[in-house]
Amino acid sequence: MRCIFIYNPVSGRGKTGKKLEYILRRLGEKYDIVDSYATASAGDMTRAVREYAEKYDAIIFSGGDGSFNEAVQGLCEANNMPEIGYIPGGTVNDIAHSLGIPSHIRGALKVILTGKNVLLDCMRVNDRYAMYIVAAGAFTSATYTTPQIQKNLIGRLAYGIEGIRKNLNFDVFRVKITDGEQCLEEEGVFVAFLNGKYVAGIGLNRKASMTDGKIEVALIRQRKFPNLFHKIRAYFALANLFLFGYRVKERQIIRLEGSHFEVETEDRVTWNFDGERGICGKICVDVLPQKINIIVPQKSKNI
Repeated sequence: MRCIFIYNPVSGRGKTGKKLEYILRRLGEKYDIVDSYATASAGDMTRAVREYAEKYDAIIFSGGDGSFNEAVQGLCEANNMPEIGYIPGGTVNDIAHSLGIPSHIRGALKVILTGKNVLLDCMRVNDRYAMYIVAAGAFTSATYTTPQIQKNLIGRLAYGIEGIRKNLNFDVFRVKITDGEQCLEEEGVFVAFLNGKYVAGIGLNRKASMTDGKIEVALIRQRKFPNLFHKIRAYFALANLFLFGYRVKERQIIRLEGSHFEVETEDRVTWNFDGERGICGKICVDVLPQKINIIVPQKSKNI
């Protein structure tokens, strides 16, 4: 089998690049041919994955959740679907946590060499794709506005500092969500479409499945012109969601489940796709079932 290893040389403090020789040697234990490619700029991962999907039987890639998102763009645009292996190399690594893939290189390589293949769902959002979360509102900009140098220095704490610095006001926006059977119209401060178990390193949706053909939606509602009490109430609702998970009993949180959603909101609302800046305004979210063929730990259950 022919394999190519694609990696982001700057994510995760550059540790993957430092271990390149070791990684290629271990991959050679499974694959007959092992090549490598280092991404050079934003979007390069997508282009490389799309191109190499036609030439290789397996694509192994490394990087953070943003790199995973770029890889998914390339995979969904390719005509061929190779086997995928993932070596986490980011700050938080939510997708790896959801799949049970160790965050250290040695453990992730063991999964690739001895694991099993599963077919994961992903999400199509208009003409783009996302693997585990599509979100807007409070704190969602922190993952793509936090400088890389800060993430390298202090890790996930950098996200918290950036989120507090920019999101304490909890801007309210109008959102209309239709799933083909019901229509929900609310003012909100946070909305998320979830296909993974972890968000920001927290088990927000631990009981979810990435192979069941559906996604979960959480909306934290708010009055259009909230007073101080209403603002504090929204803070508590968001804290409850992240501390106790998607199923927490909380009157401020509206929950939906399904495989197709049409979302109308204001043009100023910016969506976060897997930790990366997405598009603004109106979106259509569809589940693409069993789209990504990835290697996970042999003993993994309920992915």
